[in-house]
Amino acid sequence: MPIVSIVNQKGGTGKTTTTLNLSSALAKLDKNVLAIDMDSQGNLGYSLGLESENTIVDVLEGTKNISDILLKSEGFNIITSDIRLVDVELTLGGVDDRHNALSEQLKLLKTRYDYILIDCPPSLSILALNALYASDYVIIPMLMEVLSLQGLDQIVTTIEKINAGYNKKLEVLGILPVMVDKRRKLSSEVKEYIKENYEIRIFKSLIRSNVKASESPSFGKSVVEYAPNSNSALDYKAFAQEITRLI
Repeated sequence: MPIVSIVNQKGGTGKTTTTLNLSSALAKLDKNVLAIDMDSQGNLGYSLGLESENTIVDVLEGTKNISDILLKSEGFNIITSDIRLVDVELTLGGVDDRHNALSEQLKLLKTRYDYILIDCPPSLSILALNALYASDYVIIPMLMEVLSLQGLDQIVTTIEKINAGYNKKLEVLGILPVMVDKRRKLSSEVKEYIKENYEIRIFKSLIRSNVKASESPSFGKSVVEYAPNSNSALDYKAFAQEITRLI
């Protein structure tokens, strides 16, 4: 059961979109998938039109077991989030072993899923560290732009510190180019720079820019479900196939 964090410390890089559509695409490959929202904005559940009184907040506060708050949509399970997660982050700041709160809960689900995907907040917070400490792998959705390289440096440094300080074998599975316009020369230049300067896989799959991906949350669906023949849906389905070959 690989646990995979979808991480980028920069906002607007498609973390939630990737978590949502990869989950849906894996489910269509008959994989048992759980997607967890660790961002206080709660966009993962919102994108599927889901509302729940109980969210990951209640799990981290110890008032609910993780298995009691599972929702389901498009063939996979989801644990939603809400704005109260901001307060949880402040509370965890004063707790011993605060970085392992999520990891301890996920042990209860160890045998139930083929993949657990965690949508991380766009900052290196205690919540993000909880996700990383619980994870086996990291996927980095990334715009192929120069400014994105700064965020990549930060992620790599963070993972190195986690591995060094906690003897945790956390591995960057790869970089997923998102919102790609193949007509832009800059995209290929940034991709080549990464290949030359980082020992990190760039997935063969990439996610092309497509208006359908932006529309789909308005209908409470992933783009894989909403517009299955659109460029972005086809790209996410190809990415899911690639993930199953890797882990």
